[in-house]
Amino acid sequence: MSPFLAGLLADVVMLVHFGFVLFVVAGALLVLRHPRLAWVHLPTALYGAALELFGWICPLTPLEQSLRREAGAGGYSGGFIEHYVGGLLYPSSWDRIHIWLGVGVLALILAVYGRLLLRRSTH
Repeated sequence: MSPFLAGLLADVVMLVHFGFVLFVVAGALLVLRHPRLAWVHLPTALYGAALELFGWICPLTPLEQSLRREAGAGGYSGGFIEHYVGGLLYPSSWDRIHIWLGVGVLALILAVYGRLLLRRSTH
């Protein structure tokens, strides 16, 4: 594969990954407006929270890193959020932040889906 194509694919993977993270976090707000999205959002959000809580690496991360190396860019170490967001928000204390991110996602899920269940039970 040409370095240009590998770099382009790495950028596409990065954008998809950002979309995934955004949907995990903000998708719950979409569910309030469109409850049928819960069937997609809930498993996605639980998977995203598990990635953070257990320190797992999303499969998109090594794919992007591999494509970046193939493009001659060198890739990066660590996880996606740590690389793109961690340096800006959590430069020195990343070790515990990923746990709080997972807890935060779970708290958001519980709040939104709890509200949906209450709304359904009153109708």
